[in-house]
Amino acid sequence: MTAHPMLALLFAPSGQNASGGLTIFLVQIAALIAIFYVMLIRPQRKQQERHRQLLASLQRGDKVVTSGGIIGEVVHLKDDEVTVKSGESRVVVMRTNIANILNRSIEAKPQ
Repeated sequence: MTAHPMLALLFAPSGQNASGGLTIFLVQIAALIAIFYVMLIRPQRKQQERHRQLLASLQRGDKVVTSGGIIGEVVHLKDDEVTVKSGESRVVVMRTNIANILNRSIEAKPQ
């Protein structure tokens, strides 16, 4: 019974076919990098882009939730600040701290 050629390379005694072992190691490292990109980096970038679009579409009158959990209505917008009316108080928060817009949904997600 003959073993698979790749298994023979993996379990070859040291000094024999060293370039094959190095090639296998480099392929494994490349596969690991590809897995990290597909599983972690790419989805995170898509989520950041959706959040950026959400913040760009923010308007007066929108009901929002901040990252701190405050629910309120947008009453004033500046470049990087948003004034939110919650109950009887007004809170100024950074635009990036708006987590979600409750009363409307973002247009169709890009595929």
